[in-house]
Amino acid sequence: MEVLIPLLFVFVLAIFLGFEVIAKVPAMLHTPLMSGANAVSGITVVGAILCAGAGSTGYATFLGVFAVALATINVVGGFLVTDRMLKMFKRR
Repeated sequence: MEVLIPLLFVFVLAIFLGFEVIAKVPAMLHTPLMSGANAVSGITVVGAILCAGAGSTGYATFLGVFAVALATINVVGGFLVTDRMLKMFKRR
């Protein structure tokens, strides 16, 4: 329990900090920012695959598979949003 409080504090602080940083990004920079986020999520997918494949315990494998699923959804969704935003700038 004594470790949970500082971790929860860091998590809540990261939420507020992330919101403030993203809220101040101009609209024209959202596409490059999304592409960078997709690259980071790709690294997360690789790490989650390594965690899921380690097979140390059933719980760790479950969390690894769950992390792979969520990170993959994030990557695919990010690419779809980026593609849609880039289509807005193409000439007809």
